[in-house]
Amino acid sequence: MKISELLQPEVQEFIASHLESNASELALKKNPFLSLDYIQIINQIIAKQKAKEKLPTWFAAQNIIYPSKISVEQTSSEKTAAYKASLVSGDSLIDLTGGFGVDDYYFSMTVKTITHCEINTELSNIVAHNFKELGRNNITCVSGDSNAILDNNSQNFDWIYIDPSRRSDVKGKVFMLNDCEPNVPENLNKYFTFSNNILIKTAPILDIQAGLLELKFVKSIYIIALENEVKELLWQLEKDYTSEITLTSVNLVKEKTIVFTSTLGKNYEATFGMPNKYLYEPNAAILKSGNFNAVSQNYNINKLHQHSHLYTSEELIDFAGRRFKIVKEIPYQKKELKENIIGQKMNVSTRNFPMKVEELRSKYKIKDGGTVFAFFTTNIENQKIVLICTKI
Repeated sequence: MKISELLQPEVQEFIASHLESNASELALKKNPFLSLDYIQIINQIIAKQKAKEKLPTWFAAQNIIYPSKISVEQTSSEKTAAYKASLVSGDSLIDLTGGFGVDDYYFSMTVKTITHCEINTELSNIVAHNFKELGRNNITCVSGDSNAILDNNSQNFDWIYIDPSRRSDVKGKVFMLNDCEPNVPENLNKYFTFSNNILIKTAPILDIQAGLLELKFVKSIYIIALENEVKELLWQLEKDYTSEITLTSVNLVKEKTIVFTSTLGKNYEATFGMPNKYLYEPNAAILKSGNFNAVSQNYNINKLHQHSHLYTSEELIDFAGRRFKIVKEIPYQKKELKENIIGQKMNVSTRNFPMKVEELRSKYKIKDGGTVFAFFTTNIENQKIVLICTKI
């Protein structure tokens, strides 16, 4: 279906007036546009519904065309794209895996000229149309294989951006960059002939150590979480860089950006202690980083146990994660559990504990919810304990 057909005023009015409708029910009704593909119109409604929270700029704009709902689901959110844009600057950036173009929209605010490469011609045309409607006139859309586009290009770029996707023929749970298109490790030397700076976005399931084995010249790694859910990893590569690697955990929460920075591989020294007055649970981005000793050293707070990843202090501090006041500490014993846990309503978490949350809820008939938080964990003396807390 042509873009011009979807842009007919009556079609756009139909889409706008049915954004609250159930798409499945709508599909059963008679097509009001007999000469047009009704399914594609329905798909526009579904995709725009999905864009409402994730892509509010696109949702609010007029005459925006959407690709498949999967493309919308897989694209960056505006919040993560805006953060990525804060990491780059200069005169030029080429995006080798342009997709729906959300990242490039934001890159175009910090870099003078953007080249958006997309192998799917239809998607490339849609994105070019949308950029025009959104007023981003410094982005050029080129359709074709990114390697061929580079080969036919004589320009050097300040940045190369890549968001490789896992090939459909690859099976198994282990995520490797070699299993993606484009194959970044295979093409890395080529990329460095066109730019000294490369920014790679990967799925959060990629193991950081595994990524380091496949890449070279890594300068910084960013772990990006949105509302405490890790969404992506960013790998900043600089040609010939061989010094320390900065590890930055970022949690985008409402209007705040919470950042914790450490150095990968540095010998941080954690201190340990029994639970004090306050308890701290790192956010998801820090947990993904695995740099737990850095949390203890940088915040000057004690860790409960080498493997518990909970922290404590006598004085309340600002912290990149959740903060709690410890109301009561009880040993994991039958009498204390009966008096304080069984049949109670509370939020249950486990850290370095042999039972899962679901098992504990079932065994001790714990109701979910309320204002009380129970952490089942292990202290520095290897004793199983329960910390009953209130959130600060």
